[in-house]
Amino acid sequence: MSSPADLSLPPPEHEAAAHSHALAERIAAAIGEEGGWIPFTRFMELALYAPGQGYYAAGARKIGAGGDFVTAPELSPMFSRCLAMQARQVLDHVGGEILELGPGTGTLAADLFEELKAQGAAPARYRLLEVSPELRERQRARLAERHPADIGRFEWIERLPERIDGIVIANEVLDVLPCALVHRSGGEILERGVVVTEAGFGWEDAPLPDGELKRRAQAVIPPGDYDYLTEVSLAGEGLVRSIAAALGRGLALFIDYGYAQAEYYHPQRAQGTLRCHYRHRVHNDPFFLPGLQDITAHVDFTAMARAAQSAGAEVLGYTTQAHFLISCGLAVMVAGGDPGMTLSRLKVTSAVHRLISPAEMGELFKVLGIGRGVDWPLQGFQSARPLPLGLGDEE
Repeated sequence: MSSPADLSLPPPEHEAAAHSHALAERIAAAIGEEGGWIPFTRFMELALYAPGQGYYAAGARKIGAGGDFVTAPELSPMFSRCLAMQARQVLDHVGGEILELGPGTGTLAADLFEELKAQGAAPARYRLLEVSPELRERQRARLAERHPADIGRFEWIERLPERIDGIVIANEVLDVLPCALVHRSGGEILERGVVVTEAGFGWEDAPLPDGELKRRAQAVIPPGDYDYLTEVSLAGEGLVRSIAAALGRGLALFIDYGYAQAEYYHPQRAQGTLRCHYRHRVHNDPFFLPGLQDITAHVDFTAMARAAQSAGAEVLGYTTQAHFLISCGLAVMVAGGDPGMTLSRLKVTSAVHRLISPAEMGELFKVLGIGRGVDWPLQGFQSARPLPLGLGDEE
């Protein structure tokens, strides 16, 4: 993986550079106030979510051609149309609403609602939980343009409801929650943190105190006498646990890139999965331009499934994005267009290829379904190739 120095990255505009500098000073001040060292979890939290300055809390364009990365709903409306098929099945059985976490530009909500409305199955309420003020405004504008007569059905919220009936959709949410970095070095398991040096931010490991993070690190790091760096996302597990606890009747879908635990903490993955996204380039330096780049880590889906179970929810399915979309009728949708529109068909098919290709998003992205009161086969998992989660194995 290349570092920013190895990449030809476009420099930020003056205003953006000043914004990044101000956030860097804020993080440096926090490091000083907290004794000269903070865990990486805290650094990632500030870099992404510091009020008014963090990447997801400020106004920089993040998603799309003019941003730093592209998500599946932006690639093709077929992604949202497939999710609509799964959503309709759940809503037909249990009623309720749709809750979308981290709705991005609002494209998924607009396309999904359009498909459900065309089928006469639009929910009375579609909730959107968004922490970014800039993205919230983009979502409002897009939904007002696409669904002016139904804009009253969309509701923006800032925290999870106490009870959720219906379907929850979290597309590329878990990967951007602050994660801890744990490092086995010299036979000892340490927590990697951030300090301020003369050259800027730097890494420094510290002893890991007794507690849940140490217990988890000892459980997942594979045995051996070699250095091993990886991530543990207690925040991601906390979110899944909260959603599972709030589910009344319905389904929650988590769509993200990641692995089951046995594959995630493989001996050959000794440098972890932490990645940064800036202007559609991927690198591994989280200290580069704080506030102007995304910071992500792959998802340990076994840990997320266990978190759901600990809150009383049931694991209903786990498969690749490709198999989930195909099970929801993707091939039929692509083949059902106007055969005379050859160029449009090719463009759609090209975008769909990225959604399902093993070399693109099809295999790396997984779909985890958890729920309560769901006693029928779910369309997205019914004919999909199931993947092992290793839930029978104790940590």
